[in-house]
Amino acid sequence: MAIEEPGFKVLEKDGSFELREYAPYVVAETRVEAAFEDAGSIAFQRLFSYISGNNVAQREIAMTAPVTQSRGEKIAMTAPVSQVADGRAFLVAFTLPAACTLETAPRPQDPTVQIRAVPAQLIACWRYSGRWTAGNYRENEVLLRGRIRERGLIARGEPVLARYNPPFTPWFMRRNEVLIPVARPPAH
Repeated sequence: MAIEEPGFKVLEKDGSFELREYAPYVVAETRVEAAFEDAGSIAFQRLFSYISGNNVAQREIAMTAPVTQSRGEKIAMTAPVSQVADGRAFLVAFTLPAACTLETAPRPQDPTVQIRAVPAQLIACWRYSGRWTAGNYRENEVLLRGRIRERGLIARGEPVLARYNPPFTPWFMRRNEVLIPVARPPAH
């Protein structure tokens, strides 16, 4: 059975590297203060509860892929536009089905779950298999950053871990990706 993923077009492909153009999509997201390996498990329970009907509409939402994890940031209450990296927090998100918009996605009952629109963007991707460890992720992030530099692209945001498989999938069969928003350099 196919699981829905955000829509994108592959612009370039070279081994594990892809340059993708993503269409806008919507996520259910939660912030977790935990170690890298623990954050996904803690957040999964909150987000799975949301798509299982813990929302104001009491509506079930189809599971999609990927589950993403990125470094979390705290937003200062006194200056909503400034952000301070926190160091031990991660944002974990479920991509919602394409039929869900910011307006139509059911509101979460859990105040730690937020609905957020992700704009259209250019993404550099590095695909790999293996365990969901911080070391494996960082090793592949370094490879992706090298490919971004080689291609003359400009990183425009924090890296994101994208996980596509359930935890019972054997580690060697897992599809994982590091995703970094990028821009092409300005033409001279």
